[in-house]
Amino acid sequence: MKKPVVKVDFQEESPKNGKFKSRRRFIKLGGLAFAGSSFLMYSCSEDDDFNPAGQEPDPMEPEEPEEPEEPEEPAAFDLGSGNIGVFNYAYALEQLEAAFYTEVVANFYSGAMDVDGISEEETLTDIRNHEVIHREFFKTAIQGLVDNGTITQDQMLPELTFDFSGAVDFSSRQSVLETARLLEDTGVSAYNGAGSIITTPEYLLLAGKIVSVEARHASAIADLLEPNTTAFARDEVLVALRDGGDPAYDKAQNPSEILPAVVGLDVIEEDFTANELP
Repeated sequence: MKKPVVKVDFQEESPKNGKFKSRRRFIKLGGLAFAGSSFLMYSCSEDDDFNPAGQEPDPMEPEEPEEPEEPEEPAAFDLGSGNIGVFNYAYALEQLEAAFYTEVVANFYSGAMDVDGISEEETLTDIRNHEVIHREFFKTAIQGLVDNGTITQDQMLPELTFDFSGAVDFSSRQSVLETARLLEDTGVSAYNGAGSIITTPEYLLLAGKIVSVEARHASAIADLLEPNTTAFARDEVLVALRDGGDPAYDKAQNPSEILPAVVGLDVIEEDFTANELP
């Protein structure tokens, strides 16, 4: 399989100012809307049967318009099934993570610490760079499927826009790091669960490489929140393979479990569904 060439341009974006609110919803499901417009229809009859006296119609008398047509129901964008469904799913999550860390780095909070001689800002900047690379990889890979005719352009998830103002206080170290930990833990579970859906060995290998990076992100963030502890591998993100066994393995959750579970923040302005994924 020919590897796609990914060009990455890191840009600093200013975060949106907003007062921190409690975590509400994380990824909202629904549908990307393409609303139709309504038109007023006018008609009149020139048949003399309707004007037996031969009188001209009164030009000052307004014609009664027909009832306006009802607007069409919004058309929902669905991620799709199989490999393209998984790629769109991963592309959505990577867009979210890249947008989040871009805002973090653009206006870094005060109170950052150094851990083992590495600055907190440097760590989060590295993670931002990784997530941007992941986002651009999936964008390039899906566009490649469009270009070679495997899928059509309208099967590719569009670029999403985000509003974190009601979910994250970017001036608060605690708020930023707790949100980052949630994102990374969710990403690990999502990739692990998506592995069973991927049907192409090369794609499965790439997903395995990415989830390994996401797991390292999760550990790094946990260590920033609770340095010099075992939080980097805490039991709540691990599962046992058998009853009575010790938690030792990362969780694996299907898209149908992940997407409802991550509705703790209203951050994605466009809506989409995942009706064809397990």
